[in-house]
Amino acid sequence: MKYTLIILFIITHPLLAQFSSDVVSEDSVTKIAFGSCNNPHRWKKDESIYNAILNQKPDLFLFIGDNIYGDTTDMKVFRKRYQALAKMKGYRDLQAQTRVLATWDDHDYGTNDGGKSYSKRKESQQLFLDFFNEPKDSVRRTRPGIYTSYSFGREGQVVQIILLDTRYFRDELPRIEEAEKKAGTVGWYQPTTDTSKTLLGADQWKWLEQQLQVKADVRILASSIQMLSYEKGMENWGNVPHEQKRLFDLLKKYRANHTVAISGDVHFTELSRVMIGDYPFYDLTSSGMTHANRNWVQAKNSFRVGTSHAQLNAGLIEIDWKKSQLTLSSINSKGQKLIEHLISFGELEFPVD
Repeated sequence: MKYTLIILFIITHPLLAQFSSDVVSEDSVTKIAFGSCNNPHRWKKDESIYNAILNQKPDLFLFIGDNIYGDTTDMKVFRKRYQALAKMKGYRDLQAQTRVLATWDDHDYGTNDGGKSYSKRKESQQLFLDFFNEPKDSVRRTRPGIYTSYSFGREGQVVQIILLDTRYFRDELPRIEEAEKKAGTVGWYQPTTDTSKTLLGADQWKWLEQQLQVKADVRILASSIQMLSYEKGMENWGNVPHEQKRLFDLLKKYRANHTVAISGDVHFTELSRVMIGDYPFYDLTSSGMTHANRNWVQAKNSFRVGTSHAQLNAGLIEIDWKKSQLTLSSINSKGQKLIEHLISFGELEFPVD
């Protein structure tokens, strides 16, 4: 694929501004695979999920967090964790077959449930960008955090992918005690009422608002943590409800039609949906590639569509331009569909006021 770096051009009136993704390519995209929670040290030479992904022949593969398990402030140890991933045949084959894009979550950021207080975030960012072969002149190397965006395809078939960074700028969230946990929850968090808490940080929010104004026929928001499901007590956008509402308000303000979200983190796969007015906003969660959790999968999610599955899995987004529809699905290590949900473009449109 050929890529061109685009400089953002902003005219005087913010609502008339013209923006571009950070990276733009005319190459067509119809199938995108993604995954999370990939621990090379737990692999035990079982690369079946990689084989399942490769058999799908995706145009892109998105690593959306916990791509390795570093959990250290020692950058020498961190490098060894990345080297373990680089040695995996499945990963090498994936690199050879398709374009790999990535963002991080806590374990490849550097510390479990970590936010902006992680002391080695600058060094970790450098290692991340180097490992995933980020170009030397990339805008990602000029600013704190690893958020970025891509646009693929020509007019009428443009796919925008927005990779968010939910770690670098995130305020620390108060944890509740084990005795305070509600029945059915598996984590240690609950929605905060402190509206000063941020998930993305001021600069990333400003950038995201611009990105939601980029012309796109399909838009994918990639978040390492779940955007909709909050009841299980794990890390998610619902822990900072004012930030979640801010996102929903921006989607509605700019009528960001044909936008769906993908996420990871929880070690099982499920599809969630919430209504933003009359707009159905979907979040397809795929986790994990090397390990799943049969206890967590039973946690409550009032927004779940269908059933959840605690198997090794990867996510798929398949776009049918002729029929103006897309399919959200997840597959297991045998290539079998665990989740499959067809959505017409017509469903994914904000009403005109």
